[in-house]
Amino acid sequence: MPEFVTLECSDAHPGVGTILLHRPPMNALSRQVQAELAAAAEEATVRADIKAVVVYGGPKILAAGADVKEMRDVGYAEMSRVAGRLQSDLGAIAAIPKPTVAAITGYALGGGLEVALGADRRIAGDNAKLGLPEVLLGLIPGGGGTQRLARLIGPSKAKDLMFTGRFVDAAEALAIGLVDEVVAPDEVYNAALAWAGQFDGAASVALAAIKKAVDQGLGVDLDTGLKIEEQLFAPLFATEDRAIGLTSFLENGPGKAEFVGR
Repeated sequence: MPEFVTLECSDAHPGVGTILLHRPPMNALSRQVQAELAAAAEEATVRADIKAVVVYGGPKILAAGADVKEMRDVGYAEMSRVAGRLQSDLGAIAAIPKPTVAAITGYALGGGLEVALGADRRIAGDNAKLGLPEVLLGLIPGGGGTQRLARLIGPSKAKDLMFTGRFVDAAEALAIGLVDEVVAPDEVYNAALAWAGQFDGAASVALAAIKKAVDQGLGVDLDTGLKIEEQLFAPLFATEDRAIGLTSFLENGPGKAEFVGR
């Protein structure tokens, strides 16, 4: 049984799975936490009853980064063996082929922010502090931060945050596009659930195709991106949801289809 990361579902929010980090007091991302995070993301991926995912660290903090005590005695030889696993574990949320949202309360720093950067959307409390301060330890972000942050907010702003190691508050994070919505701290989780909950009953195969097309297309030129879109578009015509969606549109108008996720 996982000790620090769980995947939870409730009848009140059908179709939504919450990946909950719980390693008080700061949700430090030890190797065990990283492995449990990856396992929870894999479970969310394969469970047909989960249509969207919320990543949450509780009402006080998302995560304040890696377990520095654990990292202190790690040398080059060992890190060269585990760096790829670190990157894939902290980026596990990005690999979920379903809509994902990070619910950020308090601090999201270092690896904690890297986890959030893997989500499709980020909702923060107005008390949130975000940053990638690894340079203050003589390091760089190693869980995908250098790549995902630059793609999200642009290279200049990303370099400023990583060069200085400074934290940004919720207002600045919203202004630079680091988060998508700011709410009161006690409304963060509910706002994330509301966003994720709209996808219960959605055309999940099409959602996965949208996510794959956008994510893969960001790393290539336009012509290659268009080819990726073409290759994902045509197979949807073999799905039950396509037949349901088109028939419902013709008979009842838009937005009334009852999809089955196949």
